[in-house]
Amino acid sequence: MTKMFLAKTPRGMEYVAADHVRDKNPTAEISVRPGGFLGLLLVNGVEKEDLLDIPEIERIIPISIVCNADLEEIVSKAGEIVEIAGQFNSFAVRTTRRGKRDFTSIDVNVRLGAKIKDLTNAEVDLDFPDKAIYVEIIGDKAYIGVVDGSEERKKYTPDKVDSRKFFEKVSVVQLPYLSTGAREMGERIGRAAQSFEIKELVIAPYGYVDALEMFEFLKGVRKGQWTRLKIQKKTYERDVRVVPILLQDLYQTARDKRRKKNVLIVTDPTGKQIADVKESLGKDLRYAREVVVFVGSRQGIPKGLFRFADYVLDLAPYITFATEHAIPASLIALLGVYEEFVKNQDGENNGNGAEGD
Repeated sequence: MTKMFLAKTPRGMEYVAADHVRDKNPTAEISVRPGGFLGLLLVNGVEKEDLLDIPEIERIIPISIVCNADLEEIVSKAGEIVEIAGQFNSFAVRTTRRGKRDFTSIDVNVRLGAKIKDLTNAEVDLDFPDKAIYVEIIGDKAYIGVVDGSEERKKYTPDKVDSRKFFEKVSVVQLPYLSTGAREMGERIGRAAQSFEIKELVIAPYGYVDALEMFEFLKGVRKGQWTRLKIQKKTYERDVRVVPILLQDLYQTARDKRRKKNVLIVTDPTGKQIADVKESLGKDLRYAREVVVFVGSRQGIPKGLFRFADYVLDLAPYITFATEHAIPASLIALLGVYEEFVKNQDGENNGNGAEGD
């Protein structure tokens, strides 16, 4: 039986990939951009290993069933799909619809998934299925393939630390950028804070500030936040945390945040390197109720607040970050310390039979 594969490439790389397939398999039958859809190749008469050697191809789906792009006909193929898949205890249906149809991808997932569940009594597991059933709708045809769950490239695996658990307890206290370009800088800061879905962003001036410059900066923060939020809602298949944006005097913020089990961190070139405090910092980040990170802008955090801080950290010795990079750099650096501590702790707990929390 001739083997068929649906190969996916970056847009614009389809013909390059097709040429490499032909170099390896001169007799291969290749449909480039089937139905006019970019980033796709339908390939007959090759081995999967030959496609794996072509870096322009990012995903390879073996196609076992081709039918009309009709919802009822697709669902009727459930028995064949189960036979092809073999033994499995969990599965997921992943549908991509191209072209206008009178049903949605979700309709296919629900109807076909329910039918397969009835036939096998297997559980639906969208994250770590034993088998993944791909339904690729291209124009008036549906191409169906079965992939082992172990072959899927997963974003979330059991050995990865969930960074959201860390960021949801991190508050960033940001000195406002008050100068020419305040709104543009505010947009970048608002976008960065929302990207990490932190607990809150506190804009914290001190002393007298120019009200109009502050107004422009805050407008930018709000715009940047909502720009990023729109993208997150389109991208994530989960609820997105809307980061609260607060305004308070810097010194009063420090006093309020200096509570039991809150860890206060100031970023400053005069501080210690993370490597020098990694063990104690990792433990504090893991068990703190709230982690408060103070970030400067055109000017640094006032030195008097250093006495309030549990840690004064120099994230990159001999390098000064641009203001818009301070939040991402700080959060990514701290996440690395947090992840390492959690993984080491989990390994020790697994090794001695103790349970993690």
